[in-house]
Amino acid sequence: MRAAPPTVIILASGRGERFIASGGTTSKLKALLAGKPVLEHTLAAVRASGLPWHLEDAGHAGMGDSIAAAVRATPDSNGWLILPADLPLVQPSTLQAVAAALEGGAVVLPQYRGERGHPVGFPAACRQALVQLSGATGAAQVVRAQAAIKAPVVLELDDAGIVTDIDTLDDLARAERLLALARA
Repeated sequence: MRAAPPTVIILASGRGERFIASGGTTSKLKALLAGKPVLEHTLAAVRASGLPWHLEDAGHAGMGDSIAAAVRATPDSNGWLILPADLPLVQPSTLQAVAAALEGGAVVLPQYRGERGHPVGFPAACRQALVQLSGATGAAQVVRAQAAIKAPVVLELDDAGIVTDIDTLDDLARAERLLALARA
C-alpha cells in the first residue's frame, strides 16, 4: 500500500516589504500577473497537482514561525513541501516530482540549472524539528541536521518557476515575460 502524499504548505504570511520598497502599491501576493493575483497563480498550480495543501497566511513574526504553525496545523501529514506563495510559475508536475522523491525518506532539494529552489520537501521524520522553528530564517537548519542522518536528494527540474519568486516590481515584470513565453 502506498503512503499518503505529503502536504504542500503555501507560505503567505510575509509582509512583502521589498515589493513595496520597489514601488509596488499592494502586497506582492495581490499584485496582478497576467490579470490574476500572484497568489492565485500559485494556488492554481498546487490545486492542479492533486496534492493536499495548507495555506499559511496568518501574520507570523518570521518564516520559521510560519513553517512551524503550518506543520502543527497538518498533524496527519506524511511529509511537507514548503512552498513560498510568491512562486507563481511553479508547475504542478514539479510539486508531484518533489512529492514522489520524498518517498525515499530524505529531504528533497529541487534545483533549476544548478540553482536551489522551492518547494523543499521534508519527510515526516522532520516533524519535530519543523514545529520547533521560529524567527526569520526558514528550515535551512533542519536540512543541515537531516543531511547528517541521510543525504538529501538533489532533484534537478526543468522548471524556472521554482526560482522565479516575486520580491520586486522587476521580478513581477520578469515573471510576466516568462509567462508570456510559456503561453506562446
